[in-house]
Amino acid sequence: MHKNPIIIEMFYTLTCPNCRIMKRMLEEVLPQFNDRFVLKKSMANSPIGMVRTMRLGIYAVPTLLIDEQIVFKSVPTKEELINKLNSYELKI
Repeated sequence: MHKNPIIIEMFYTLTCPNCRIMKRMLEEVLPQFNDRFVLKKSMANSPIGMVRTMRLGIYAVPTLLIDEQIVFKSVPTKEELINKLNSYELKI
């Protein structure tokens, strides 16, 4: 029985200070979940990122998607992030 990790996608820009905070928080928190999640970072103002943000209705960064669903449109507290991640089960 192989379990697939859940994709976490963070939309960011290089000049966004809150994006750096969220990235650091994810890097701190994700190791405790072992291989349950895979972090994908997408630059919101790149050509591909702009198309995806428009399609997904993302108008601000940082925005965090888990399993293709927007879960945070700003920096959550570490506790909020951990609680949200704990609510996801591994996909079988």
